[in-house]
Amino acid sequence: MTTILLIIHLMVAIVLVALVLLQRSEGGALGIGGGGGGLMTGRGAGNALTKATTIVGGLFFVTSLALVLLATRANNGGSILDHVAPAPAGVNQTTVPSVPAPLGSGLDTNKAAAPEAPAAPAAPAAPAEPSVPRAQ
Repeated sequence: MTTILLIIHLMVAIVLVALVLLQRSEGGALGIGGGGGGLMTGRGAGNALTKATTIVGGLFFVTSLALVLLATRANNGGSILDHVAPAPAGVNQTTVPSVPAPLGSGLDTNKAAAPEAPAAPAAPAAPAEPSVPRAQ
């Protein structure tokens, strides 16, 4: 049922787009200030494309609501997380996978001996005379 309704919905959507594109533009920017002939006037109500667009738009609305109702009834109020399979009994879910330490960080546990401490950097030599910034 859902598949048939979805196919009908797609066909209605394609027809609706075609009907909207076939209609004559009445000028104005984005439909603003379209002149004297609108949907509710006597001149606009007689237009066959306008009536067809209204009917197909209503069909689109009805098929959209029907698809939503079918989807909610098929859901049965459950969550998608209710359908996730639990982990096997022998697996501990709280363990953190081991990640190797970066090279040269001193945290490598595969070394047999403790890492050597890096040599302390030498202190910079004091200048012989005070340096004063010079104007350029």
